[in-house]
Amino acid sequence: MTPGGSVGFLPHRADCVAAIVPGLFTYQAVGADEITVALDEGVLVKVGGEVLVSVRRAIAGSDIEQLHKNITAEFLTLDDLQQAQRHVSAQIEGGFIKRFAAFENA
Repeated sequence: MTPGGSVGFLPHRADCVAAIVPGLFTYQAVGADEITVALDEGVLVKVGGEVLVSVRRAIAGSDIEQLHKNITAEFLTLDDLQQAQRHVSAQIEGGFIKRFAAFENA
């Protein structure tokens, strides 16, 4: 899940920070079942016995096929929303530049 590939943590591993790339993240706490989460980009920090993960978007699931469907639906919807937001921002910026140019020329 890092730009260099997968990472595993054993007890007493040195503390570290790693960039996370989009993909599947699997973890298992002591005495618990394995959990799989689809992650967007972010960062992983390992300090002492704690591993902290911070990402933009995440979707958890136990069934890989259902998780894939959820990822596709959620991430594509967000991409469409982001494109719409960028379009509106560009219109606002364009209007601001036109008004600023008109003000400067007045």
